[in-house]
Amino acid sequence: MTDQNLTLLTDFYELTMMQGYFHENINETVVFDAFYRENPCGNGFAIACGLDQVIDYVKNLHFSYDDIEYLRGLGVFDEEFLDYLHSFHFTGSIYAIPEGTVVFPMEPLVKVIAPAMQAQLVETAILNIINHQSLIATKAARVCYAAKGDSVMEFGLRRAQGPDAGTYGARAAVIAGCTGTSNVLAAQMFDVPALGTHAHSWIMSFDDELTAFRSYARLFPQNVTLLVDTYDTLRSGVPHAIQVFTELRDAGKLPTRYGIRLDSGDLAYLSKKARKMLDAAGFTDAGICASSDLDENLINSLKDQGACINSWGVGTNLITSKDCPAFGGVYKLAAVKRGDKFLPKIKLSENPIKITNPGNKTVWRIYDKETGKIRADLIAMAHEEYDEDAPLMIFDPVDTWKKTYLQPGTYTLREIMVPVFLDGKCVYESPSVKEIKAYCAKEQETLWEESRRLVNPHKVHVDLSNELYQVKHALLDSINNR
Repeated sequence: MTDQNLTLLTDFYELTMMQGYFHENINETVVFDAFYRENPCGNGFAIACGLDQVIDYVKNLHFSYDDIEYLRGLGVFDEEFLDYLHSFHFTGSIYAIPEGTVVFPMEPLVKVIAPAMQAQLVETAILNIINHQSLIATKAARVCYAAKGDSVMEFGLRRAQGPDAGTYGARAAVIAGCTGTSNVLAAQMFDVPALGTHAHSWIMSFDDELTAFRSYARLFPQNVTLLVDTYDTLRSGVPHAIQVFTELRDAGKLPTRYGIRLDSGDLAYLSKKARKMLDAAGFTDAGICASSDLDENLINSLKDQGACINSWGVGTNLITSKDCPAFGGVYKLAAVKRGDKFLPKIKLSENPIKITNPGNKTVWRIYDKETGKIRADLIAMAHEEYDEDAPLMIFDPVDTWKKTYLQPGTYTLREIMVPVFLDGKCVYESPSVKEIKAYCAKEQETLWEESRRLVNPHKVHVDLSNELYQVKHALLDSINNR
C-alpha cells in the first residue's frame, strides 16, 4: 500500500486534457484552488487534513515504464506525448493550509501554481487525499466534542472502505482528537497509541466467563478492561468483573488502568447500574468504556441522560462518516500567468455558491485580540498586505451591507497558507501526527463555543478583500456584457 506508485491515480480526462494541452502548446503557468463549499456533517467548521500524503504523492510523481506501456495500449495517446511523459516531474509550487487547522467553506485549502499540464494531472489525487482525511477529521472532531473531554478511541477498521480508508482515516481521527486507534498498522505508521482489549469470542472460547476474565487479567495485567455483555451484563458480566478486580486487589496487583466495557443494550441504564455496583465494591476508579454503533449524537444523548461512561470506542459511524460520506472538495482554475502577472479566471453558475473566486489568492485569519477567538477569515490577493495597527473593514461578499469595522489594537492577523513546494522543491517539513494533534486541539480552542455546537452552529464568516471583490465583480460584469 505505502510503496504503490500513485501517478495513475487520476481521472482519465486529466490525461486526455494533458495530451490536448501538449499538442496545442498550452503549458503556461496556472493557478488552481482546492476548496470546499459546505461544512460536512452540519458542522460549523472543518479540519484540514491529508497534506503529508499529498507531499509524498507529489514527491514521487513520475510515469514508470509500466505506466507508459499501459497508456500506449489504450490506443488513445500518441508517441510524442508518451515520450514527454517519460521525463515528467512536478516543477511547480504548492501552498496549503497546514494539517489540523480549522477551515471554512470557499477558502483554498491547497493552491497549485504550475504549468497547466502538471496542475491538471495532480487534481484528482489531491482531492482524493484531502477530501477523505478532512472529512474523517471533521467527523472525529464532532465525536470528541460530544465526549466532553472523555477518551475517544477509533475502532472502525473492519468497517472502513478498504485498507487505505481505514489506515489514513485512523490518522485523521487521531489528529482531530481521538486518543488512539485499534488499527495496528496505523499505530505503527504514525506512531500513535494502539488500543483494544478483547472480543466476545475470547469469553466464548472458555468454559465460563469468570475463567475468561481471570485468564485475561493474568495475561495482560497492565490494562484489565473486561467486556461484560457476552451473556448477561448485570447478573453475570459485572459481578464476575468485580470478583476478578477483588482478587487482583487482594493480591496487590490491581493496575491503575482497569474497568469494564459495554458493547450492547441500553448504555445509559447499564452504565449507571454498573457504576453503582463497582462503587459499592470499592472500585470507584474503575473505568466504564462503551462501544456499540456510537456517534456524536448518541454520545451527546447519553451524556444528557447521565450515563456513567468515561471512554468511548467509536467505529463505523466515525471511520465512514456514515451520515455525511463525502467532503465535497473541488479543484478550480483561478488564474493564468501572462508575462509576470496572473490573469484572473472565474467559473460562472446559475447556482451562486458555485461561482468561483478568481486570482492568485491567500487566506488571512482575523482573531479577536482580547480572547484569541476567530473573528473571520479573509480571502485576499496573494500580494496584499495588512497592518494590525491600522483599522480594518471587512464585509459579507454576498450581503455587502453587512460590514464590520475593526479598530487598531483590537485584532490580530495570521496568514494561514504556507509554501509547501517552490519550483518543484519541497520546502515544508510535516510535523508528526502527535504534533499535528496538539496543534489541532489548540486550533479548535480558537473557535467560539457557538461555532462548535453540534446542532445549528454559528457561522464563521469568510469574507473577500475589497480588491478581490472588485476583481470578481469586474469579471462577472465583463462576461455578462459580452
